[in-house]
Amino acid sequence: MAAFEKFREHWVRPALFFGNNPISLVGGALTSGSAVIMLGYWVTEMLGRSSSNPYLGIIFFLILPLIFISGLALIPVGITVRYRLLQKQGTIPKVYPKIDLNDRVFRHGIDVVLVATVVNILIVAISSYRGAAYMDSPQFCGQACHVMHPEYAAYQVSPHSHVECTSCHIGSGARSYVEAKVDGTKQLVEVTFNTYPRPIPSPVSSLRPARAICENCHTPAKYVGEKLLVRTYFADDEMNSKTQSIVLLHLGGRDSFSRLTGIHGVHLGHIEYVATDRERSTIPWVEKYNPDGTIDTYADSKTKSMPAGERRTMDCIDCHNRAAHGMQPADEALNRAMEENAISPELPFVHKEGLILLNGIYTSEADAREKIPAGLVAFYQKSYPAVMQQKAALVKAAGEGLVHIYSHNVFPDMKVTWGTHPNHIGHNGTGHNPYPGCYRCHDGDHSTTGATVKTIPNDCDTCHNLLAVDEANPKVLKELGIK
Repeated sequence: MAAFEKFREHWVRPALFFGNNPISLVGGALTSGSAVIMLGYWVTEMLGRSSSNPYLGIIFFLILPLIFISGLALIPVGITVRYRLLQKQGTIPKVYPKIDLNDRVFRHGIDVVLVATVVNILIVAISSYRGAAYMDSPQFCGQACHVMHPEYAAYQVSPHSHVECTSCHIGSGARSYVEAKVDGTKQLVEVTFNTYPRPIPSPVSSLRPARAICENCHTPAKYVGEKLLVRTYFADDEMNSKTQSIVLLHLGGRDSFSRLTGIHGVHLGHIEYVATDRERSTIPWVEKYNPDGTIDTYADSKTKSMPAGERRTMDCIDCHNRAAHGMQPADEALNRAMEENAISPELPFVHKEGLILLNGIYTSEADAREKIPAGLVAFYQKSYPAVMQQKAALVKAAGEGLVHIYSHNVFPDMKVTWGTHPNHIGHNGTGHNPYPGCYRCHDGDHSTTGATVKTIPNDCDTCHNLLAVDEANPKVLKELGIK
């Protein structure tokens, strides 16, 4: 009982006395108000009635918790300020106002304070967790941060759209978390002062190796064998003549005899290279470590010594560099939309006119949304009025399809246009990929020196077999029973 009396006399009474000041009262009001709003939002969210607006997350998971904690901090600040002021004036009472526990109202007040303290601790804990979880969500990364709009738009239509951003961009553990938040703070400063790069640089130099990212879901050594790839193209003539190319990819892997074969198998070994540009599109030097302990060093004909640049150990990301943020070339995106009938091949010259409109110059995405459909309608009204009259719905759908293609690949405000971000899968000899891709190394110009010269092959059959090239009705598809 003596300990309680001491606590009451030396702590409770002074705290209540000095706490009666404007700063502490404002802090209490801020804490109480933000707590009520946050609790109300959390209940609404639990009932499934919350909004999908990403900016609400900033308010309820970041700003309000900050106000809540700031309010709590103001309470002891106010107490300290009043104590020092009274101390300076020499008016600190020797005996603080009496606390009478027999007073029922006062006892209830103490109960309220104790309950409020517990609730505040829980709110701080929950809001801290929810705030951290929200900042790790794709909605925060891609929607709340408008700078990432191009990457988020591509992410939504990628095969990895179900994978959290943090799974690839942030590792596990406290160190990775702190590094990510420090980097995020730097980006926040850049956004605040409008100094962020346009476009966002690619590749991400700080991205963890593939074994810590891709191999959490994929097994690169798994034997895949052969994969049939069908590419559909439409010509620029009136009929949008359709042709197809059939490629049999030798993906390979590690077979049942532990042999490394095919594209994946060959590149599973230890390979290092030097890239002389930021996009890793120019690779003049390659070093391959063989199973027998020997090392083969390949260099292009222009390289006589070790070039200056980024030296890197090759992994999945060096070919699959846009796995979650792929942006298509205009013709590839248009061909795919026409193959899926999102843009009808029945419309005369829709491929040719579509490409012209997609490659047009627009000041903003809103400008493109207005001018692309209007341009297509104007073309058919002038050149094919009957089509415009009879197939107006198809023309409208085609305009919307072109806008969809444009809005997922071109972002004028971020200076992202067709081809801004290279895609290293494939190569510029296939008719669908305008980037060097495989030809960065497999160009026939990377060779070893010495008595026995080895050259990185560029023979087509090394990685695939061409079963059909731009054929109107490939026989092989009929033979395989593929429509």
